[in-house]
Amino acid sequence: MCKDGDSMSFSIKVKKEIVNLEMTKIESISLLSAYLRNNSIVLEDCIIINTENLDISSFIFDKIRDLYSITPFVSVKKTFNFKKNLTYMLKINNKKDIILKDLSLINDKGYFKNIPDEYIYEDEEEKMMYLKGLFLATGSINDPNSINYHLEFLIDDYDYAIFICELLDSYYLNSKIIERKNGYVIYIKEAEKISDFLKILKSNECLMNFENMRIYRDQKNRINRINNCEQANVEKTINSALKQISEIDYIEKVVGLESIDNKLNETAIYRKKYPEASLEELSKIISIETNKKVSKSGLNHRLRKIRAIYNKIRSGN
Repeated sequence: MCKDGDSMSFSIKVKKEIVNLEMTKIESISLLSAYLRNNSIVLEDCIIINTENLDISSFIFDKIRDLYSITPFVSVKKTFNFKKNLTYMLKINNKKDIILKDLSLINDKGYFKNIPDEYIYEDEEEKMMYLKGLFLATGSINDPNSINYHLEFLIDDYDYAIFICELLDSYYLNSKIIERKNGYVIYIKEAEKISDFLKILKSNECLMNFENMRIYRDQKNRINRINNCEQANVEKTINSALKQISEIDYIEKVVGLESIDNKLNETAIYRKKYPEASLEELSKIISIETNKKVSKSGLNHRLRKIRAIYNKIRSGN
């Protein structure tokens, strides 16, 4: 069974909220079933649980003591890695088989059960508790300030991973499985679905923070898209105007602007006078300065005629 070890600050906050929730005895059993299934070592005479999270360690200690009237042995050791974290070990020496059967982790013959009996997760509250226990043991969520949204669980067995996906997708969370060297990763990448999962966990404070950050990022992305679109439109307008001016200059150089229709001549003069104006802006300028109503579509029609003249001259006609 896997060992949990999540150093991500947002995940730790979510887990802290979970362990502070009120729960019934039956709900506690569902949560413990998932947690021990994914983060414990079962030896011949004891159960060992390791975690770097003090809140989870204290929570599991209290639940085992309250449910089974035994006191787990607790030890603390410093891990020899760059993080210099403490690891909390709970050792359950008594009632091992009673606890494992109660949590549906072994059958009557003492053999390991890969998937728990239905009573562990059949009711809605028990199913949510099972997912809470799973997240405490092996779940992580990217900090909402990071570039990508990502929720994942590391699972040690494919059939069990399928079972977890079915639980998750009963809430329409659209979970996916990918195989890794050390097991199977179940992941969810859609921000809305991760938000829904936080609702299942009843991690209300973290949900609010996640939603606020998601709204901020979505708004920021929307503004960036608008700015990019506006910039693209400005560049398109300028490039189009420069091309029109180039065509007008060519006509003027070869045959002279006086050789073309008066309206086209007028349009050519104003196009050169206001090179950065859009068609809509240029039509308004001409209308105001000449006292002759010129629509945007009418101006566009004139410029197309100028282009046709340019093409004829270029082709020698």
